[in-house]
Amino acid sequence: MKSKHYEKTLEALHEELVGMARWAAATGQRIVVLFEGRDTAGKGGAISAMRHPLNPRQCRVVALPKPSEAESTQWYFQRYVQHLPSAGEIVLFDRSWYNRAGVEAVMGFASAAQVSAFLAQTPVFERLLVEDGIRLFKYWLTTDQEQQEERLQERYEDPLKRWKLSPIDLAARAKYTDYTDAREAMLTATHTEWAPWTLVDFNDQKRGRLTLIRDLLDRLPDTAVAPPAIELAPLGHAPEKESYGVLQPLPDFDAGDG
Repeated sequence: MKSKHYEKTLEALHEELVGMARWAAATGQRIVVLFEGRDTAGKGGAISAMRHPLNPRQCRVVALPKPSEAESTQWYFQRYVQHLPSAGEIVLFDRSWYNRAGVEAVMGFASAAQVSAFLAQTPVFERLLVEDGIRLFKYWLTTDQEQQEERLQERYEDPLKRWKLSPIDLAARAKYTDYTDAREAMLTATHTEWAPWTLVDFNDQKRGRLTLIRDLLDRLPDTAVAPPAIELAPLGHAPEKESYGVLQPLPDFDAGDG
């Protein structure tokens, strides 16, 4: 998708997202969106595209590190529960409790018994969330192996993106089929009427972001809420000019100069 068309379409969706956030605040909605997928699928970019126009005090991104020693002894869902939204909030999970069915299962960080228990408990856990009024959306971002390899190589070659490569990412390259099998088992066990999965093609990341946001907005009820009326007060008198140390702007220079 060409950038010009992408930006124009995204701008229109951003207006709808702002309206959705206004509706959520006015009606006390609690919205949770899970972003799952293979490494390099485009989760970060999709989250940024959705969050960009929203008030960061209302819309939070949760991207948890590996469990601490104490967290590893807790009920598995416990550390995620504390990040669930309050009334009027929107929470975007950059990976979620589904780590147990993906990387933990494939890389051996969880036992077969733990994974099996997770797959059995998750539909129950999610039903409790939905029955309590949380609007739960689960997205799996799909990408082909060839596209994944291209993006991994790009991250390796770009010093500004190399931080995204972890030892786990590199080790996972040899386990593409294992991840596929784990995903299929996860979908079979946790795709439910009350918390269905939606798979989005992210081989074209720009088109994928637009598709995901459009789907989310379409699955919500009418979110039309008039913005509050704002009356600007008259300007006060400007204070006397204040003087501080001022940094001079950097001079123009060619990349070859230094």
